[in-house]
Amino acid sequence: MKIILAAPRGFCAGVNMAIDSLELTLQKFGPPVYVYHEIVHNQYVVNRFKEKGAIFVDTIDEVPEESVLLFSAHGVSPAIREAAKARQLNALDATCPLVTKVHLEAIKYAKAGFTIILIGHEGHDEVIGTMGEAPEAIVLVEDEAGVDELQIADETKLAYLTQTTLSVDDATRIIKRLRERFPDIESPPKEDICYATQNRQEAVHILTDRADVVVVLGSQNSSNSQRLRELAADKGKAAYLVDGPQDLKDEYFTDANTVLITAGASAPESVVQSAIDWLVNKFGATVETAEIREESVVFPLPKPLRAFAAETKA
Repeated sequence: MKIILAAPRGFCAGVNMAIDSLELTLQKFGPPVYVYHEIVHNQYVVNRFKEKGAIFVDTIDEVPEESVLLFSAHGVSPAIREAAKARQLNALDATCPLVTKVHLEAIKYAKAGFTIILIGHEGHDEVIGTMGEAPEAIVLVEDEAGVDELQIADETKLAYLTQTTLSVDDATRIIKRLRERFPDIESPPKEDICYATQNRQEAVHILTDRADVVVVLGSQNSSNSQRLRELAADKGKAAYLVDGPQDLKDEYFTDANTVLITAGASAPESVVQSAIDWLVNKFGATVETAEIREESVVFPLPKPLRAFAAETKA
């Protein structure tokens, strides 16, 4: 068996920043540190931080007054920020800057009187946060059928935004349908789907044809990881999304000569290597890395943590 190891894969700049933020917050303030929603959508990461004293919550009411709270990489609505202030929480913000960009676009369009079509998945943490910026102005669309059902009062003031972790192909089809229905619809000058999501999808798109089976490391609630599995399956390949080697089964690899391995943007490299070790031990696999694109993006830590990070390194 040969393993093709896709690159880029795994952690993106936003995930790295969020994880570093939580590590430093735990060091600076000590446990418990509360986190609004999962810091990133990966069970391995979440469980590791639980062991260190992080407590993940779904409502601000769960956080004792004057406690330390970290907002996750997916962003939060203004209502959540206000609720944190009301409880006198020491709130730190680890929102990915690319998510913040979408929030700022929503605010801008809403203030200008636009109706905003948000392309995304209902119930996703990022979508909830973005819609919270201007709930009266934003309409969520998940697919082309949703576009056909739209009823817009003023089509002259219409714009669209997208969740950052969508399938590029799916978003392209939905945007195409929006432009067919509303030729004058506006959009930001730079697209919202993040560079890491696009790069990982590009790698799977290019490399899947060389593989018999595709394994994506990532959790089931990770949107970008799900898109990677779907992309491989759409190309006619057996494709599996797994948290780690404990989820792999011998029968996945019956008659498989070549396995493509990649990882969603919130999956740790250590889990990828564990999956590789499993295949090496089981099938005597060899590994070939296939780098499609280099990544060098780095996002700064939240301001309250930068000085502490510098002291820690010193």
